[in-house]
Amino acid sequence: MLSEAPAVAEFYGSFIGGEEASASTASTFQTFDPATGLPLTTIQRGAQADVDAAVANAQEAFPAWRDLPGFERGRILLAISRKILENKDRLVELESRDNGKSYMDAGFDVITAARYFEYYAGVADKLGGETIPIGATHVSYTRPEPYGVTAHIVPWNAAFQQAARGVAPALAAGNVAVVKPAEDTSITTVVLAKLAIEAGLPAGVFNVVTGLGREAGAALVKHPGVSRITFTGSVPTGQEIMRSAAENLNPVTLELGGKGPNIIFEDADLSAAIPGSLMAININAGQVCAAGSRLLVHSSIHDQVVEKLVTMNAGVKLGAGWTGAQMGPITTAAQFKKVQEYLEIGKNEGAIVAVGGSAATGDGVDGGQFIQPTIFTGVKNSMRIAQEEIFGPVLSVIVFDTEDEAVAIANDTPYGLTAGMWTQNLGRAHRVAAQIEAGQVSVNDYFAGGVQAPFGGYKASGIGREKGMSAIHEYLQTKAVSIKL
Repeated sequence: MLSEAPAVAEFYGSFIGGEEASASTASTFQTFDPATGLPLTTIQRGAQADVDAAVANAQEAFPAWRDLPGFERGRILLAISRKILENKDRLVELESRDNGKSYMDAGFDVITAARYFEYYAGVADKLGGETIPIGATHVSYTRPEPYGVTAHIVPWNAAFQQAARGVAPALAAGNVAVVKPAEDTSITTVVLAKLAIEAGLPAGVFNVVTGLGREAGAALVKHPGVSRITFTGSVPTGQEIMRSAAENLNPVTLELGGKGPNIIFEDADLSAAIPGSLMAININAGQVCAAGSRLLVHSSIHDQVVEKLVTMNAGVKLGAGWTGAQMGPITTAAQFKKVQEYLEIGKNEGAIVAVGGSAATGDGVDGGQFIQPTIFTGVKNSMRIAQEEIFGPVLSVIVFDTEDEAVAIANDTPYGLTAGMWTQNLGRAHRVAAQIEAGQVSVNDYFAGGVQAPFGGYKASGIGREKGMSAIHEYLQTKAVSIKL
């Protein structure tokens, strides 16, 4: 715990061709500390010209990076991973102040970002094709080849980690990247690009354009020099990006919303299931698309589970990350308002507030965008708080009686990103996992996949996969070569 908030720089600008924009020449806007409501820093308001410059620099850097042997690309990515870990403490401070995360959550993000570069460093020299048997008179084989310039639109809830999540596999595959971070949380993406240069990444391979989504973001996804787009965020914005991508026939990876079911069966080990389920909704103040926001509890253990959850939730300490608090604020003013609206929607729908239920006030949180971690009971799956993504520390508890009923409730949502279950019955674990409509299922844990397991959605939760070897394939296109002997 620190005695005062750590400092941030007065200005962060677009990072293009290995250089950061100058504050004296940039159009700017101000961001605010979500824990205090006070001004935090000044960000460059990038425009079409900045996007043009970033894409042009990336295009210029592409041939040399593409043709660099995979093992040499891998060594540079590994050096970036090490550089991140060398600067871990400072990165945690910056991400916490910019986003509002607790130091525990920010620390997890920084370590995970380093792990992405480490993981894909080991993949970069193993991207071979296959031979195809088309007859004795021919030799036929495939070549996996990079697209060129990849665009990455990064959300505000996990800026540092998710910039790394997209950039690392893209670079490992031989692409070059242009990243547009969310306007509310741009600091650590700019710092990441600087660290990459310090680690030996050639200038132009990783560029950052700061600015507003409707300006810099829109210009990037429509740019004719971009060959592939990766986006994480809301369903409506994902749909708009997909429409824009269609103009240039660009493939997209879209990781969108979620309303994750987390099922506690009657035979679950409650000593693990209860704290695990609380972590699944409270991590990053619930601002996680993969959060376990619907808790399905068997009727025989419902009261016991809720009583323990309420006790644990009531003890969560709120505050700025540097104070040592367990939960930080809601990152943006718009999201803070949205979560409060959903708290009222839940009450009006007839759900019961077991704990929390409003914005937090008092010493250490006044002036900030804090929400009391909330648990609703008596929730029906048809309620809006059970169907719509709230993106805050708001848990909806739903009762079920049978395994089939639990599966039906779990799948009764427009989303299909993640799911969890707690059971000591191995047969049930496999059976239910096979039936749940979600891209990732954890058993007796939550967020269990790490960087190695594919991550992405069914239904309205998106298209394509991030993480693991699946992500590498998102950034490669296949060329078939056939030669008559």
